[in-house]
Amino acid sequence: MSVELYFLRSSEQKIVSDMIYYSQRINETDKTTTDFEHLNIYSDFYGLTPKDLGLYAMKENQMCGAIWTRRLNVEHNSNGFLNEDTPVLNIAVKPEFRNSGIATTMINQFLIEAGAVYSAISINVIDTKENISFLEKFDFEIVENENRKSYTDNTDSIVMIKKLEKKEIVRPTDGYDPTRWMD
Repeated sequence: MSVELYFLRSSEQKIVSDMIYYSQRINETDKTTTDFEHLNIYSDFYGLTPKDLGLYAMKENQMCGAIWTRRLNVEHNSNGFLNEDTPVLNIAVKPEFRNSGIATTMINQFLIEAGAVYSAISINVIDTKENISFLEKFDFEIVENENRKSYTDNTDSIVMIKKLEKKEIVRPTDGYDPTRWMD
């Protein structure tokens, strides 16, 4: 069965709150999300502003992943923050669904959607060859001098940025000519 993608709505903030556990690798520690209240900046009041954009993935009627951005400011002290015009990206895939193409599917669709809204997005990732190679496939680039430490386990992390092509939003009704109905 294939993966189904859905837009994250404000009424689905719980999805974002739950997926932080995986996007920030808390599941790899002996702690819970309540031990890292600072990470609430990625989920609190998600979707209540047009600055938030996200998708979630379902496979066989199970939540398997999510991808979302938040436009933050310097006061939020986010590891992925570069500037107020560049939202910070989070990607989460539950461990039992990893290495099955779900992250790739979510990123490909998300970049199409984000291109209509943003000129760039940033992400903070653990500094491993595997993580960097994966994101470079989508044309993310390492931001020099933006080395950080993971909030969850103090692991070395880096910030990467993806420049987006600004795309015009095309709606199904654009160019509709009612005089040509059923031609």
